Amino acid sequence: MTEEAARRRPRGRHSKRVRFVELSGEAMSALLAGDLSGAGRTAGVPLTEHFVTDRARWLWRFRLDQMAADPGRARWMARQAVVDEEKDLVVGHAGFHGPPDEAGTVEIGYSVAPGFRRRGYGRATVAELLRRAAADSAVTTVRATIGPDNAASLATVSGFGFVRVGEQWDEEDGPELVLEAPAQGVPPA
Repeated sequence: MTEEAARRRPRGRHSKRVRFVELSGEAMSALLAGDLSGAGRTAGVPLTEHFVTDRARWLWRFRLDQMAADPGRARWMARQAVVDEEKDLVVGHAGFHGPPDEAGTVEIGYSVAPGFRRRGYGRATVAELLRRAAADSAVTTVRATIGPDNAASLATVSGFGFVRVGEQWDEEDGPELVLEAPAQGVPPA
């Protein structure tokens, strides 16, 4: 089987199915205050310690500031709990870094909780983000920025047609590879 055919073959019966649950400003504020159970009640799903790490708290603060500055951008921000549909367990969080830019590019962001990594949740999350991007006619390109040493994330996006288009320096994460894929017609992983 060619590499292209392998990328396009249907996913097996063990592939994960995820759904996204929006984290409201109230839920993110509760997370910032360390109120994990209150945030979970507000979101309607039990959240894990993965949502109150220093890195996650930085994200919630950043997103709340963005939402306050421009509430219309809220639907395009990384603020979704990722839930395993079969087990009804929260396995991570995901979303976009913002709305499509003037060229129609959106950047994806996702994080799978350590106890759920290497089980297919990253691929399922990326697939759902790509599906959502493709559903919006304003989106032409999907971008992922990944640290060059992050082999797991690079492997996660590899089956979706992403190609390296450059490098950048991120103030929070350091050096990153910039990868892009067309929003329409992205092959399933």
